[in-house]
Amino acid sequence: MYDVTALGELLIDFSLNGINDRGIALFAQNPGGAPANVLAMVTCLGGKTAFIGKVGCDAFGRFLLQTLENAGIDSAGLVLDSTVLTTLAFVQLDAQGDRSFSFYRKNGADLMLTSAEVKKELIDNGAIFHCGSVSLTDEPCRSTVHTAVRYAKDRGKIISYDPNYRPFLWNSEEEAQREMAALVPYADILKVSEEEMVILTGTTEVKKGAARLFEQGPAIVLISLGAQGAFYYCANGSGTLPAYDVPTVDTTGAGDAFLGTVLFYVRNKTRRDLETITQDELADIVDCANAAGSLTTTAYGAIPAMPDKNSIAKCRQAANTVRG
Repeated sequence: MYDVTALGELLIDFSLNGINDRGIALFAQNPGGAPANVLAMVTCLGGKTAFIGKVGCDAFGRFLLQTLENAGIDSAGLVLDSTVLTTLAFVQLDAQGDRSFSFYRKNGADLMLTSAEVKKELIDNGAIFHCGSVSLTDEPCRSTVHTAVRYAKDRGKIISYDPNYRPFLWNSEEEAQREMAALVPYADILKVSEEEMVILTGTTEVKKGAARLFEQGPAIVLISLGAQGAFYYCANGSGTLPAYDVPTVDTTGAGDAFLGTVLFYVRNKTRRDLETITQDELADIVDCANAAGSLTTTAYGAIPAMPDKNSIAKCRQAANTVRG
């Protein structure tokens, strides 16, 4: 059995890694893709995970396969296709470590996953099924995601959804809003950024936006607030918890580490458990997730930067000591 099975993009993040003696930027090859990042965090905490997706049968694809295996993620659902190329993304960082992306994805491997290539037994044997909206930007993967989500929902799986908005991957914001919103009613756990909340709800007020999303079906709504932490909303309460003060160098993967931590700590819960979770329990989980997300920003890359339980516990203990 798997705690979390995820379907979606697995790609290469080329992250800025200094400059050479002629002043030319150097980029480091890092594994990337939000669903895989989420699984890596779950695995770091001791969970069992499986990935479903597609890469090219090229050097990059083989590197990503090895990355999954090294991280302890079941790679049986990863398709290596010799007719397409592995998707690439170049990640630029500003002085605060915040990211901007340039994707090389036209007919990229991650978008070419078909429903027939999905190993349904990985969904059958998982407690939570996770996906994001990057895989909704084009066919055939868009239909593949919808089919997989319906399949998982029909079998009583907990659905985790991250409408991860990347504007340059969509033809228009209107298309993005329509496609991202389509999966919200299926979600049991929904994680969005402030920007994604605004796109999906039309309001800039965090509590009001969370309530509007909650009304569509999720039992838990999480809104990441960057350096300000995260807002949580459930039937028994809501609140904002601060991020941890750490020396940030790269925010890549912070939101995925946050969500992966939440999924790890609710992995044994039913839909009814999520509907009745107490505010105190959810707040404790979110605080732990904030620590994980914050720690991920202290190193470059996403999967290589994921913290373990001990690091998270030390971070929380140190902060609580300071807060007195």
